[in-house]
Amino acid sequence: MHHFDYKAGRLHCEDVDLGEIADAVGTPLYVYSTATLRRHANVIANAFADIDCLIAYSVKANGNLAVLATLAAEGCGADVVSGGEMMRAIKAGIPPERIVFSGVGKTRAEMALGLEQGIHQFNVESGAELETLSEVAVGLGLKAPVAVRVNPDVAAGGHPNISTGKQGDKFGVPWQEAENLYARAGELDGIHVCGVDVHIGSQIGDLDPMRRAFVKTVDLTRRLRDQGHKISRIDFGGGLGIPYAAGDAPASPADYAAMVREVIGDLPVQVILEPGRVIAGNAGVMITEALYQKPAPDRTFLIVDAGMNDLMRPALYAAHHDVLPLSAPDENSRNAPFDIVGPICESTDKFAAKRDLPPISPGDRLAFLSAGAYGAVLSSQYNARPLVPEVLVDGENYAIVRRRPSFEEMTQLEAMPDWLS
Repeated sequence: MHHFDYKAGRLHCEDVDLGEIADAVGTPLYVYSTATLRRHANVIANAFADIDCLIAYSVKANGNLAVLATLAAEGCGADVVSGGEMMRAIKAGIPPERIVFSGVGKTRAEMALGLEQGIHQFNVESGAELETLSEVAVGLGLKAPVAVRVNPDVAAGGHPNISTGKQGDKFGVPWQEAENLYARAGELDGIHVCGVDVHIGSQIGDLDPMRRAFVKTVDLTRRLRDQGHKISRIDFGGGLGIPYAAGDAPASPADYAAMVREVIGDLPVQVILEPGRVIAGNAGVMITEALYQKPAPDRTFLIVDAGMNDLMRPALYAAHHDVLPLSAPDENSRNAPFDIVGPICESTDKFAAKRDLPPISPGDRLAFLSAGAYGAVLSSQYNARPLVPEVLVDGENYAIVRRRPSFEEMTQLEAMPDWLS
């Protein structure tokens, strides 16, 4: 569910006309719905209300400070994959004791930051990382709370590039090595073994691969407890999919929670979840303006002012986003197929191929739906294009929560060497 609907022929976010925002802020831009963020966070929390559960929102999905603060107010913790994401979460009001630090490439400085902040857990992804984390913790006179991320060799995810739990993926410890690594962790002075972690991919609509991975993880947890490890937490990661197109019907949070309860059974552990896309994905849209139509022998290009530097998912994953005009089309209008492309000097700067749209003229604006996750957070200044502004709507109110930088701001980190001055 989301809060983007036509009212009196104009597409709104909650009670605000998206065209009015575009007039004030300019295009391209992102707009997020507070009501949708809150609703999705609470749907997940309610589904797991009878379980000891930490909902650690995945900051990589959308790390805007206002989005994080909105979710912090709903009781969310944070799953982070860098020191920068950790500090973003803390700055937005998420307590360190509700932060989980994931990722394969943590530096010593990031480990020290997490230890000094007192975060809830490090999800360790290799033996080398485990040894380094212990050294850093001993140097600070602390112990690192650790779960080892295991790779269960279960394929899942909407695209190979977002599948993370199959043998050969860079993530997690190979299944056959996990128990030996836990034995080593129990010997290290700077490590407090407290959990098991698994995460097999993103945009997963079918619960079966998750169930298979979770069953293996629970069985491993029971074996580790029998071996004397005081495992009190299981981190099941994130990955639950969302509907990107009409007809998509991924598993619901309620079904997901029922499956988790069944798999855990009577095992006395805290459950940690890392939802990102399922909270933020349908809470945002990207708005762009049509510039030109360009006929070609076998297609018509619709050139818009947003580029792949603004919304990377179609170029990265051939991802689908539904597209709606900001002005509702006349019910008698006839659709025509367009290839929607941007101004970037790359052939991959394409948002959709042969997408049926109502008549579109230069100056008309379009909204790319389901752009709240892995949208603005992946944007760049490629082709010297400024970062896209972000706007948060709450009822009848809206605020710019990241403004578009000026050219001077875009270049202020650069400097001429003396010989060119």
